[in-house]
Amino acid sequence: MLDVEILLISGSFLLIACVLMSKLTGRVGIPTLLVFIGVGMLAGSEGIGGILFDDHSLAQTIGIISLVLILFSGGLDTEWKRIKPYIPHGLSLATFGVLITCGLVGVFGKYALNFSWLEALLLGAIVSSTDAAAVFTVLRARGLSFTTGLREVLELESGSNDPMAVFLTLLFIQLLGAKDLSYPALFASFFLQMGIGFIVGAGVGRWLRVLLNKVRLEFEGLYPVLTISFALLTYAITQRLGGNGFLAVYIAALILGRSTFIHKKSLILFHDSIAWLMQILMFLALGLLVYPSDLVNVTSDGVILAIFMLLIARPVAVFVTMAPTSFNWREKMMISWMGLRGAVPIVLCTYALSAEASKSGLIFNIVFFVVLVSTLVQGFTLKPLASLLKVAVEVKKKIRFPFEYVSGSEMQDELKEIEIPRDSIVVGKAIAELNLPQKLLIVLLRRGEDVFAPRGSTVFQPLDSLLILAETVEYDFLINLVTQISQEESIALKATEPVHGEVEL
Repeated sequence: MLDVEILLISGSFLLIACVLMSKLTGRVGIPTLLVFIGVGMLAGSEGIGGILFDDHSLAQTIGIISLVLILFSGGLDTEWKRIKPYIPHGLSLATFGVLITCGLVGVFGKYALNFSWLEALLLGAIVSSTDAAAVFTVLRARGLSFTTGLREVLELESGSNDPMAVFLTLLFIQLLGAKDLSYPALFASFFLQMGIGFIVGAGVGRWLRVLLNKVRLEFEGLYPVLTISFALLTYAITQRLGGNGFLAVYIAALILGRSTFIHKKSLILFHDSIAWLMQILMFLALGLLVYPSDLVNVTSDGVILAIFMLLIARPVAVFVTMAPTSFNWREKMMISWMGLRGAVPIVLCTYALSAEASKSGLIFNIVFFVVLVSTLVQGFTLKPLASLLKVAVEVKKKIRFPFEYVSGSEMQDELKEIEIPRDSIVVGKAIAELNLPQKLLIVLLRRGEDVFAPRGSTVFQPLDSLLILAETVEYDFLINLVTQISQEESIALKATEPVHGEVEL
């Protein structure tokens, strides 16, 4: 039996290596998931670590728990107002897009890889889910963001397409193991699973918001324990009821995230950290599970499948499902190229391995190879392609103010940042001259490298950054005021995200 000390030393070194290497590789645009998987492979039985790990059930359990907490973090941190206009686009990609990808890969697997129809469709279901997290990591490292709408659609797709991929994977595993299943019953099962998942998720999200604001725990450190417990409980109960647990978790977090509750900012930060930890653990486990020597045997199949998905399956799925939308062909092409395959396809492979489905071992190696190839190719080409298609914009570095804030349960105020345009009518005027609402508080003002608390006599200058505490009405008033121009030229106002963290008032 492995000593506890050796286990802790090995695990700590692997985590530290993943964190430090992600910083190094992020500067050159390599997705972090490749780093995590690479560290796992190096630590595996055929790597320098020599760690033998072949427990598919344990890897599947790690993957499920990780995905639950990752989805909860993603939903919690999603801004409802920003994504609301793009819900139909994201959901169409998460459902019809997944179905089209699964079908096209199924045809490819049947005729190019000599799989049976069910085996080929199982392969298609497994690789049909995307992972936009890897894309955004690369974009942040390169200092890029997208024009309006693209990021929102991709966030929705990546957060909501896992349930569809899981359903299709389990469906084809069942079909491979049984010949007397009723197709109408399976069709009804899909809507039943999604319906139960949505209802449970919506209920938990609303009830958890009330609980967080009413429970008044004596120790603040217990609030993250409560939210983690509810995330795991939501998945487990939904699965037991015959629903889709992943969908329930994402819906619950999405509904909770759009509301105001105590310690919201600190909980978002906490769950973001947990999501990163879960990603590392999941990718390490999956990296340990694979044998690099087996990947050599599927190189040709993996390469042609990756090319097929990049150039045919994904673009067809995107252009068909996004045809009724107002996105132009450049934006659709960018969405197509951002369909990176990440952890979910590899985790879905463990379902097939645990069920001992036909050719599950071969499928696992092919999928693993496809994930490595597509992520590496797309990760390095995202920036030049985004520039070529003219859908990328430079990201302005966020301002960090020297304290944190969280509103109380009965307070509707938020802490936000506003930058004053060069030609705003408030430039050259003192705060006392503006007759601002009494409930609006300018907490801090940043001017260049200086940060200070403004007074009534403080005169605004161009590009001053204001940290304000206000409710929506007062915030909108200030937005309208500072965006008014002193001459005919129009200058855009930049209102950034609420500041993360907390401070007691």
